[in-house]
Amino acid sequence: MSLAPRAVLVHRRTEYEELIARHGTHGQAAFFLSSRGRAVEEVAERHRRTRRALADAAAAVPLRWRHTRVERADLDRFLFAPEDVVVVVGQDGLVANAAKYLTGQPVIGVDAEPGRNPGVLVRHRARDAAKLLPHAAAGAPGAAELTMAEAVTDDGRRLRALNEIYVGSAGHQTARYRIASAANPSAPEAQASSGVVIGTGTGATGWLRSLWPRPDGTSRPPGPTDPRLLWCVREAWPSPTTGTTLLRGELAAGQRLWLTAESDRLVVFGDGMENDALELGWGQSVRAGVAEEALRLVV
Repeated sequence: MSLAPRAVLVHRRTEYEELIARHGTHGQAAFFLSSRGRAVEEVAERHRRTRRALADAAAAVPLRWRHTRVERADLDRFLFAPEDVVVVVGQDGLVANAAKYLTGQPVIGVDAEPGRNPGVLVRHRARDAAKLLPHAAAGAPGAAELTMAEAVTDDGRRLRALNEIYVGSAGHQTARYRIASAANPSAPEAQASSGVVIGTGTGATGWLRSLWPRPDGTSRPPGPTDPRLLWCVREAWPSPTTGTTLLRGELAAGQRLWLTAESDRLVVFGDGMENDALELGWGQSVRAGVAEEALRLVV
């Protein structure tokens, strides 16, 4: 017999929970916030709404299914199974945080605070979970296949991201490396910059938007499902030994951007998950491009 589907509810600690963990009691948290012109009740009410959405999503799981919960901080230690249906309850960014650990499992994004989130990736309400879960377990027909970026080191370590991948110094200071574009991979350029960002169409509305030139009719950012990436160098510094010729470009499916570390330590991380980064030592290289796996988002 095949295993029943498993619903995996992904969530993160609320601001209220973080305040209680730091200050110990509700009263202490209230005093701390009041000293900064904020009211604890507003934070507590947002906490209650989020917990209510999580409870409603959990109650919608069919009785014969298995289910579990995983907190954002534990995603890098959680083993997702092929039969899982992933329910992300929270903000859009939480979907991106979970995406890098998935291998084709359908994802249902539940907006825990409607009106506060853009709702690009968390498109549903908790009340919709009862009908969406069986639909997802049946193969999620019509799911959006969102393009992801992938970085692979020369020793075989891999990292995927839904929004963007960052390569640079761990402290976002000056990173030294050699970069070779897909257009001319045999002509690398030595650079000193505050890092390189490789982003998807989903990420084109986030961090990448502040780096990419404004649309001028000639460089249209990719859509979320387009198998195309954009890459940008942040604040490249020209010197007698470093150049600023290769500052931005595009990567179609099958094309790669190559970077070789010329610093003692560079990091590669995706979607802001700095605690789960790949490290590069001097002379190690990484190649970035369109990932084979896409995020299957139930729409």
